[in-house]
Amino acid sequence: MDAQLSICIYAKADPLIRSLSQQLGSDRYICHLFSQQAELLSFIADQKTDIDCLIIQNTEADLSVLNELYAHGILLPIVIIEPAQSQNTATEHKDHGRLLNPTQYLYHTGEVRLLGSEIAQIATTIDRAIAQFLKLTPTRPPSTDPPRPAPQEDPPSFLIVQQRRLAEKLQERLGYLGIYYKRNPQDFFRNLSRHDKQTLITELKANYRDIILNYFDTDYPLNQLIDQLVNRAFFADLSVSQILEIHMDLIDQFTQQLKLEGRSEDILLDYRLALIDIIAHLCEMYRRSIPREDIPFEVFSRHG
Repeated sequence: MDAQLSICIYAKADPLIRSLSQQLGSDRYICHLFSQQAELLSFIADQKTDIDCLIIQNTEADLSVLNELYAHGILLPIVIIEPAQSQNTATEHKDHGRLLNPTQYLYHTGEVRLLGSEIAQIATTIDRAIAQFLKLTPTRPPSTDPPRPAPQEDPPSFLIVQQRRLAEKLQERLGYLGIYYKRNPQDFFRNLSRHDKQTLITELKANYRDIILNYFDTDYPLNQLIDQLVNRAFFADLSVSQILEIHMDLIDQFTQQLKLEGRSEDILLDYRLALIDIIAHLCEMYRRSIPREDIPFEVFSRHG
């Protein structure tokens, strides 16, 4: 797998194109420049599973391409370059530059905005966009204004495939200090509001229920579903005991149902395998999030 990041840039302003090309000129990136929407859409249609991030300038004419991508079920990490006097976002100061929090989403809830005057921060912004994308979950569909028509293909299915591919590439390129393990403490469960905590637990319980119900179905895409749940738990810094609690609550529900139906609950013992599987995946992710001693400090400083 090619460890370079493949970046699609869609912009029409020459100064912006020159600035992006200059900032992304290292061998870390392969940049594909487009100024025409048709050419961009054609390229993405052919290379959609190989694109690591889309960069697009925020102009009304150019943003229509996002509707086209969504209509075809294509979700990608994205950085939206905002004009200096953007009115639809609020600035948020970060250690690596001024990023933007959108008041509404144009593509998906993992999109990241950057002021055009802060192009020098584009590399770290791409990292953040990819990290945000890896935290997306199919159980939380993007909320856009106005709502979009139903896509021709299934965005959640493509999302899982793309997340898995991108995570593998990042692990290969950056090893144990990859973006995949670069978490934002603001997203940790203990730092969420009461409402957000309940929302997260509800999502995880729904995902876990799907895993349990389909665990022994050989035709079900179980690995992708487990990866999705574990990724969500990892980025929220959930403990193994919280996963165990979700498991026990669900098993208790199934036990009560079986008792009402007059059936034996012994079959539920087999689903301990699902719990072991998920905990093993989660523990492995936490293990890999610990920096290795043999990685030079300068690598940690650049990507940490």
